[in-house]
Amino acid sequence: MSFIYSWRWFGPKDPVSLDDIRQTGAAAVVTALHQIPAGDAWPLDEIEKRTAMIAGHGLEWIMVESIPVHEDIKKRTGNYRTYIDNWKTTLRRLARSGIRRICYNFMPVLDWSRTDLRIVMPDGTIGTGFESVLFGVFDLFMLNRPGADHDWPDTVVQKARNMYSSMNADTQRTLINTVLLGFPGSLETRPLDQLKRDIAAYDGMNAATLRENLLAFLGEVIPEAQDAGVLLAIHPDDPPWPLLGLPRIVGTAEDLAAITAAIDVAENGITLCTGSLGAGYFNDVAALAKRFASRINFAHLRNVRRTPSGDFTETHHLDGDLDLHGVVRELVYEQRRRTAEGRSDNRIPMRPDHGLLMNLEQGKKDIYPGYSLLGRMRGLAEIRGLASGIEGMP
Repeated sequence: MSFIYSWRWFGPKDPVSLDDIRQTGAAAVVTALHQIPAGDAWPLDEIEKRTAMIAGHGLEWIMVESIPVHEDIKKRTGNYRTYIDNWKTTLRRLARSGIRRICYNFMPVLDWSRTDLRIVMPDGTIGTGFESVLFGVFDLFMLNRPGADHDWPDTVVQKARNMYSSMNADTQRTLINTVLLGFPGSLETRPLDQLKRDIAAYDGMNAATLRENLLAFLGEVIPEAQDAGVLLAIHPDDPPWPLLGLPRIVGTAEDLAAITAAIDVAENGITLCTGSLGAGYFNDVAALAKRFASRINFAHLRNVRRTPSGDFTETHHLDGDLDLHGVVRELVYEQRRRTAEGRSDNRIPMRPDHGLLMNLEQGKKDIYPGYSLLGRMRGLAEIRGLASGIEGMP
């Protein structure tokens, strides 16, 4: 029983075309209507137009990644009631169009965080990474966030101060732009002042309150998902620890257990993102795959090299510190269990998450970091080979 091998596509402006995707070995597409502002309901005709476009290239739109969760929903302020209603409307319209899996995240303000988008590997490929002291430089001395000095150990504050004093204007600007690029699929950065305002809007919110807000949101959308036959899959925080004074609640085994136990149904599932979870030295991704196997509705597979201090660098899919073999084994076994149980969701959609930038694409200006064609194609081939070997074992 093979995975549903899929590929993230950012729409018609993506430099990787649907025809390119079909040639990689992927059979399905993971995408979203990125042109629709966060909080708005997706028009049914736009969903159907995108579905037909993908089908016209011999592929299936298998998974939505993502329906954005508006910041008002996360804070339960402002127009959050309208935005929840719109989210449910979009869910129903997707189900009507035959799309029955939705990935989403509940990360405040930024979808992901990196400090370097051009780390050159020994083989000449280029990847991304996160250095905690460098992020401290941004937080402490560029963003000048109130209270930041209390969130960092004294040793990190001193190292960050020394590093900041040695940086010129160009390196400072590069770091700022890198951190502000926290929106997958877009090469646009938000203004620094806007980031400050967005963070300030969460003043006083702790992890317990954010978790309450998530569970309140799920209490409304899970019944809709059950009625429509849609599986939801929450994406882990990237990286899986608090940043910029903002709480994060989807980064550990305890977090995943709390979310899945709160509404104990298959529709309330998770996205197993090995790179996001695996960036945390405290997470064993193979153990997480085994523990939460029955609730994995989507899988992102990538690898990292990591340190106990919170630094990590993305690698080729089979080259990092994470046990991808163990993860794939648990997912293959879970598919067997689902098949034996007669579950309709017996095949798990999987996509190769991120890939290193290879020579042939390094001169291109429109490739979003991590989303090159060749790096992901290598990852997909490696994972398919790994899965094929495991599938042939008893």
